[in-house]
Amino acid sequence: MIPNAPVEIDVIAATVVAGLIAIVLALARNGRDARRKYLRQTEALQGDLAAQAQTHAELARAKEVAEAANAAKTRYLVAVSHEIRSPLNAIYGYAQLLERDDAIPPVEAGGVIRRSAEHVTNLVEGLLDISRIESGVLKLRQDVVRLPALLDHIVDMFRMQAAAKGLTLDYKVDGRLPPFVRTDEKRLRQILINLLSNAIKYTDKGGATLTVRYRSQMALVDITDTGTGIAAEDLERIFEPFERAGSPDSAMQPGIGLGLSITRLLARILGGEVTVSSEVGRGSRFRLQMLLPEPMTAPASAPAYDRVIGYQGESKTILVIDDNFSQQIVVQHLLRPLNFVVFAATSGVEGLALAERCNPDLVLLDIQMPGCSGWEVATQLRAAFGGSLRIVMVSANAHEFRAGGDGQSDHDAFLSKPVDLDALLDAIGQQLNLAWIAADDGLPSASQSPVTLPAAAKPYLESLRQYIKVGHVRAIETLLADLEVEVPDSAGAVAEMRRLLGDFDLRALARRLENVD
Repeated sequence: MIPNAPVEIDVIAATVVAGLIAIVLALARNGRDARRKYLRQTEALQGDLAAQAQTHAELARAKEVAEAANAAKTRYLVAVSHEIRSPLNAIYGYAQLLERDDAIPPVEAGGVIRRSAEHVTNLVEGLLDISRIESGVLKLRQDVVRLPALLDHIVDMFRMQAAAKGLTLDYKVDGRLPPFVRTDEKRLRQILINLLSNAIKYTDKGGATLTVRYRSQMALVDITDTGTGIAAEDLERIFEPFERAGSPDSAMQPGIGLGLSITRLLARILGGEVTVSSEVGRGSRFRLQMLLPEPMTAPASAPAYDRVIGYQGESKTILVIDDNFSQQIVVQHLLRPLNFVVFAATSGVEGLALAERCNPDLVLLDIQMPGCSGWEVATQLRAAFGGSLRIVMVSANAHEFRAGGDGQSDHDAFLSKPVDLDALLDAIGQQLNLAWIAADDGLPSASQSPVTLPAAAKPYLESLRQYIKVGHVRAIETLLADLEVEVPDSAGAVAEMRRLLGDFDLRALARRLENVD
């Protein structure tokens, strides 16, 4: 067996060597695996550190944005508070003067209170509109609008504001204006008010001009001013929410920077556009271009005059269901002198019972009331009276707006509070198909004929025309008193002009002066 020993030794040696090689290879493989694992862990750790650094940077940026937003919110709330308090102060002050029975003309107090209330309303509506537009829930109407009357009203609204700053406000019509157009009247009014308000706000001398052209169903409205102007780099920025021009004068002006943003958004939603051109120190021109189609036929119920005194035909009965007693008083004072029979209820249950007794032709119905809501009352009224009863929702719940009159809704129309009284009369006239009697229709024929006054009255008449143009009520009152004393033969004409002034009907007063020779 010994001769075979070397062979066994060789086998053992080979086995040992193979084992050692296997061990070395295993150790090498394990080393590579360990290295790869180490590299992966290192890369993962580096990735975590980079992610942490990025997260830290993002948190820092988010903190900066939050702090900036918080500062902007603070500035915004301060601006909103100021904008609301200013008109409220005017309303509060004039109301106290009227309560004290001070020697302040009621017409002047009424004008200040109305304009201040309109300012607050426009501010609140602007805030709501931004929210509605961003959420995509803004609803548009297709109203038949008396375009000339709307423009006259807006210009008259701002003439006194311009005159208070020593500015002029001119109104020019280039060519023909259609008597009626179809659009969302509230939104068109809002656009024009925003543009005119800015023109006067940022003008210290000179004035502003409103020029209107109408061609091929398209309205072109230019509002130019002689104000501070806008730098080229700010021409687009001023249309961003809460932004203004960069000049110090612009920053000092009242407002919260929503007007132009809302104006452009509304114009685009209505199928139009607002553009601006400006030169610093020389003024600006804002241009509104919008499609305003004429209706095929003018609505018979839309009065084309400033004030109505009644309607033709039998007396109509109107039921007002509103838990706000002040709202009831306003509607009653408006409608009863026009020969309407008006009943009022403060809740839905009371209104339903009263409707059974008075059998109304039309119901003016609030939505939010104690007990059952206005929508529930409308459903019960429709079930009880059928389609012959006209139902108009009149509510501050503007977010619940539904046009009605579609054959599926229980109501026939919707008006948002605060209600423009002319718009309320328009809605009533449309629903009841009324033929209105204009104020001029009820005047004696002699008052419509030309009046001749002595030559001594001429200077007074010229001054009256100027004060009427700017809406200076107290100056008109003083001039009429002087005219009556200095020119005794003018007593009859002065009495009529005082009546028109007492109605605050400056347009009718201006027309009357045209017939005085």
